[in-house]
Amino acid sequence: MPFDETELVHLRRCVELAAEAVDAGDEPFGSVLVAGDGTALAEDRNRDRTGRDQTMHPEFQLARWAAAHLTPEERALATVYTSGEHCPMCSAAHAWVGLGRIVYVASSAQLVGWLTDLGVGPAPVSPLPIQQVAPGVRVEGPVPELAERILAQHRRFHARG
Repeated sequence: MPFDETELVHLRRCVELAAEAVDAGDEPFGSVLVAGDGTALAEDRNRDRTGRDQTMHPEFQLARWAAAHLTPEERALATVYTSGEHCPMCSAAHAWVGLGRIVYVASSAQLVGWLTDLGVGPAPVSPLPIQQVAPGVRVEGPVPELAERILAQHRRFHARG
């Protein structure tokens, strides 16, 4: 599916946030929460430098931010743009707070393939697609024109090994 230039701006920001995460020693994930009118409301990146709290995903943090700052109607009209498809934890948080659409650069299936190629073992949680966890959420992705940039960040992160 082709994305318009405004959406690509938000998606490119997700890639930038993923790179910032790697620069800080975190896994390469970044997300932007955008209002129904296209205004970026909040953004975040992975923030688990210590390896002690693997729940510090940007999608989860944005769901919590939305619950605290937006009405249910505003949440339903919002879009979460993200560098990678939500994990099951983040998919559930997204659905529980009633956020609208999700647009991701790289799918969970792509990520599993990349990490396997990089010699990274499986995650402790099954990489279920968003719609298996949150079937009512509208999901779009991957975004092929940006996927290589995300893959490069995963290579950079895992090369630190």
